[in-house]
This record gives sequence, structure tokens and C-alpha cells, in this order.
Amino acid sequence: MAAFQSITGSFTSRYINPDSAMSASSLPFVVGANTVEDQRARWERKRSRTAKELLETEHKYLEQLDLVLTYFVTILKAKGTLKPAVLETIFGPLESLYSASHVLSLHLEKGNLGPGLENFCQSLDLYGRYAENLEQANKTLKEQVRKNKSFRRFKKLQETRPQFQGRELEDLLPLPLQRLQQYKHFFRDLLENTSPDTAEYQKLAKTVKSVCEVSHWVQDIFDKRENSLQLLRIQKLLKGQKTQVLTPGRWYIREGWLLVVPSKGEELKRRMFFLFSDILIAAKPCHPLHLLNSNKLSCQAVYPLHQCSVDKVFGHTWSQGGLLSLSFPHKTLLLMSSNQQEINDWYQSLKAAVR
Repeated sequence: MAAFQSITGSFTSRYINPDSAMSASSLPFVVGANTVEDQRARWERKRSRTAKELLETEHKYLEQLDLVLTYFVTILKAKGTLKPAVLETIFGPLESLYSASHVLSLHLEKGNLGPGLENFCQSLDLYGRYAENLEQANKTLKEQVRKNKSFRRFKKLQETRPQFQGRELEDLLPLPLQRLQQYKHFFRDLLENTSPDTAEYQKLAKTVKSVCEVSHWVQDIFDKRENSLQLLRIQKLLKGQKTQVLTPGRWYIREGWLLVVPSKGEELKRRMFFLFSDILIAAKPCHPLHLLNSNKLSCQAVYPLHQCSVDKVFGHTWSQGGLLSLSFPHKTLLLMSSNQQEINDWYQSLKAAVR
């Protein structure tokens, strides 16, 4: 507990002199002083709890990383089951991440939060590199499990050890990126409960800024990866290759079934719409008896959004459904749904896309 107390420090002794003599005329000052004193005492208690939880979870995190390093990386290196390049692809800078967190835990145990944060910030780029490599790491791991019989048996044997508690290697590889998000919340909590006029506050503020920047970097990697998967999924869903969904810079937004209102009093046409950052695709199901494309969609139209305007014809109140009007230079598209929430969501998404 002494370590946690040295992390949190004592705000009380810095601001209030307990030997100061107070007269009856200075009662308002006493009340004000007590209020400030109480606030700083609350800061200290919250800070102490956060510091304690940070250290406890750091120990658990290191234990989990150590499982991977001890039972996989170290043994695989010694046995030569995997080529060094394959080993590096699967585990990336995991050893360096473990070392950085281990050093941080040692500083926390001694109550040296400031030096611990300075050292930790120097290793933050490792998390970005790890995130960039994770997709390829998972692909390589699956490939080795499928092709390398000795590695497949080794992996299964290690995962049955009681220390793994039923977890597989695939469950443990994302741990550093999950921990990065936890760091962000812990350091923010510490910052919010630290006096702004202390040197430690400045170090915490710098750490929070650095962690947030790397967190955004990691999130951007995942967003781009997820977007690529969505574009690829839709490209495969559409019959043929005439409609090019996979285009650099294009972002997937949403999809769903809507009714197209024809201009000449014909029947409503049910179409699947795919909304992207630059285009809107309308498609209909292929014939269910088609030998090759029975589960695919046929593209009916592609609408560029750069010259589109969106209006809500009706559906402003919580009535049944609504109607949207999409105006293009040479065409007006009327889209309807009986679901009020759905039409409102489409309206908001379309408005955001055409800005």
C-alpha cells in the first residue's frame, strides 16, 4: 500500500497549514478551506483507487503475455518448429511490448509514476506496429495450423495446459491492443484526479495525449480493415464484375431493403440499396433457379452522390414510415419504407454522405 500512497501523493499538506490560527471573523475562509480540503481528499482517494487498479490489472496482463512468450515464443525458437520469419510475423513485437509493460509495473510498484510514464511513452509506437501486423499474423497462424502438422500438434498441446484456462493462442494475440484502451482510461482517470499545478500532472497530460494518438492510429487501422472487408463482401454479392465496388478511398456506410416508387404509377419495386461515401447502388435478387447466381444480387443502377440532394417528403412525425426524394441532375429517385426509424436513419446517412 505504501507504493500506492507514494503514487497518489498528499494534496493536503501542499495547500493547508494546520497550525494557522483562525479567528471567528475568518469563519468563511475556514468553510472555504474545508471545501477545498475535502475536494483534494476526494481526488486523493480516487487517484489511489485508480493507481491500485492499474497495478493489479497490469500484473494480470503481464501474466497473460507471459503465457504466450513462455509456452510459445521461447519454445518455438528453441525447437525451430517455425522459421524465424514466420515466428516474427505471428508474434510481432510482443516481447518488446512485454518488456515495456514490465518496466512500467516496476515503476508503479515503487510509486515512481512520473519516470514510469516517461519510459512507457517511448514504447507506444510498438502498439501501432502490432496493430498493423495483426491481420497478417492471424492469416499466417491459420496457414501454419493448416499446413504444418508439427506446429498444429504443438499448439494444441500447449493450449490444453491448465494455465491457459481453455483459451487458444488466437484469443491471446489481441491482448496488447485491448490493454492499450485500458491504459487510456486509467491514465485519464489519474489525470482528472491530479492537481494541475504539479509536475506529475504535466507528465500525465503528455501521456494521455500520446496514448490517445496511438489509440486513434490503431482504431484507424481497424476501421480501414473492416471497410475493406465490407467492400469485398458486397463485391462478391453482386453478379459479375461490371460494378466496381472495390475502389480506393470509398467507405461503406449502410445497406438495406427499400421500396422504389415509380414515376408512372407502376407497382412499388423492392430493391436492396448499398450506400457508400461516393455512390448509392440499387440491386435486385437474381432468379432463385439460376445455377450460378441464385444467392447473388444484380446491380440495377449506380447513383453518384456528388450532385445529389436529399429531402424527406413525408415521415417528419412518428407516423407509419416515410418517403425520401433523391434528386440527381437527370433523375429523381423516390424511396419509401413502412418503418419510421429506418427511413429516418437512411435520411441521416444520405444527408451526411452528400455533404
